[in-house]
Order: sequence, then C-alpha cells, then structure tokens
Amino acid sequence: MNLTRYKMFAGYNAWSNERIYNAAEKLSVDEYRADRGAFFKSIHGTLNHLLVSDRIWMKRFTGQGEAPTRLDVILHEDFASLRAARDREDARISAYVGQLTEAELAATFSYLTIVNPKTVTQPLAPALDHFFNHQTHHRGQAHAILTGMRGRDFAPSLDLIVYQRETGAGGVVTG
Repeated sequence: MNLTRYKMFAGYNAWSNERIYNAAEKLSVDEYRADRGAFFKSIHGTLNHLLVSDRIWMKRFTGQGEAPTRLDVILHEDFASLRAARDREDARISAYVGQLTEAELAATFSYLTIVNPKTVTQPLAPALDHFFNHQTHHRGQAHAILTGMRGRDFAPSLDLIVYQRETGAGGVVTG
C-alpha cells in the first residue's frame, strides 16, 4: 500500500472540488439548477451527490458523522452553504487520510450498502480507491455540464498531472 498516494488523492480531491466550485459559482441560478441530463440532473444535484456519497463513505470509514440514507438527497439548497460543507468535508477527508497507517489500509472493515442493503467486508485500501474514483467520476459529469453550457475555456482542467505539477505531489517536479 502507499500512504503517500492516498494523501495525494485527498489533496487532489480538494483541489478539484475547489476548481469545480469556482466555475459553478459563476453560473446563473437557472444554469446551476437546470436539468442537463446528468445522472443527478444538474450541477446542483451532482455537487450535492458528491457530498452525500463522501459523507456515507466517511461514516463507514470512521464511524463518525452524518450518513444520508439516499444517494439523491439534497443536503443544501443554496450554493454558499453547499460550498462551505464541501470545504469542511474535504478537510475532514484530508485529516482522515493523513492519519492512516499501512496496517489500517490492509485491515478489513464492514459496512452496510445503501441501494440493496447488505453487509460487505473488504480491505480499506480498495474502498479508498473506489471513494476517490467515484469523486472523479461525478466531478467529470459536472465538468461536462460546465463545458456544454459555457465552452472548453470555462470548465477548469481537472487533470491529476496538472495538480501534481502545481503542488509537487507524486514527485512531479517542473523546471
């Protein structure tokens, strides 16, 4: 396992969320809430889903915090409170990942699924892989919506390599 990689993914997650939120705050309310045919319909629905799923997984990982029982619940109706909650959740994710040990990554944990409730037991590391990949997947949907509405220059780059170059994460050095 590689703790450094998970710390990088936590940092990348927060960086990407900030970039998506910075773009989304420039939208009109109608653009922000319009059904664009994404799985969670709008930018608003998609960003809420990301927060919902992060809270579900963080409750599974830590045993603490809120855990919504539906994947499509709207936790925050207004953008400002959603963004503030997102910032807090990203800090919580980074703090959690930052304190993990290799032994914890290899250890198993159990949780109850949401859609078809059943207990699943698995090692933590593959669950974290899913956790970060899921965020990337839905941020990609938000990115596609932003691009479709305002064009390629409006939607920010979310490439991991850009994050690595900007922060030096992953050992990337630019010169």
